[in-house]
Amino acid sequence: MREEVISARNLTKVYKMGDQEVHALRGLTTSVYRGEVVAIMGPSGSGKSTLMNILGCLDHPTAGEYILDGEEVSQLRDDQLASVRNRKVGFVFQSFNLLSRQSALSNVELPLRYSGKTTGRRERARAALESVGLADRMNHRPYELSGGQQQRVAIARSLVNEPAIIMADEPTGNLDSKVGQEIMDLLLNLNKDRGTTLIIVTHDPKVAAQTGRTIRIRDGVVEESGL
Repeated sequence: MREEVISARNLTKVYKMGDQEVHALRGLTTSVYRGEVVAIMGPSGSGKSTLMNILGCLDHPTAGEYILDGEEVSQLRDDQLASVRNRKVGFVFQSFNLLSRQSALSNVELPLRYSGKTTGRRERARAALESVGLADRMNHRPYELSGGQQQRVAIARSLVNEPAIIMADEPTGNLDSKVGQEIMDLLLNLNKDRGTTLIIVTHDPKVAAQTGRTIRIRDGVVEESGL
């Protein structure tokens, strides 16, 4: 029997804009199973980004239940949610989000610093960079790296805490097609070799076609889940 690493039930998210209420999610229900590679797709305004923020523990739902890796997180305080996020979620962003004055090694160490780990940080960061093929670029700063290499640093940073899931938001969006495919291959190999659960938010049907399942969002609900 497959194990759910993400279980979202009847999620709603309402934003107040002056006197207006914007319903970004309208009772959305979905699941992701441990070891899956899932794409999330949807048009602009579909609720896709809102869902990603909630699944990644960056925001709370207005109502509903969200269980991440066996832990109910929808009603946690902001500081508790930040702790869960650091332990259980790794992020890869389209714009890399690296600290420009820090080396690749220091960037990868950041999640370990935030989690309060005091021993073995540098060794784990080195191992993560080696796993993405950057053993010879550890002391380079982001401006000394190509776009593809910067995204590899971001991937190493996302996995250094051994999270329950990695969420990749348009991970190939700022890369040319050849380098973008190299990044996709790297992410898919992490899943194959480590069993890492991957959730990839994308507009690109070629990216989605390489995942095991596509969850399509429209008007704040799941239109199609592929289950």
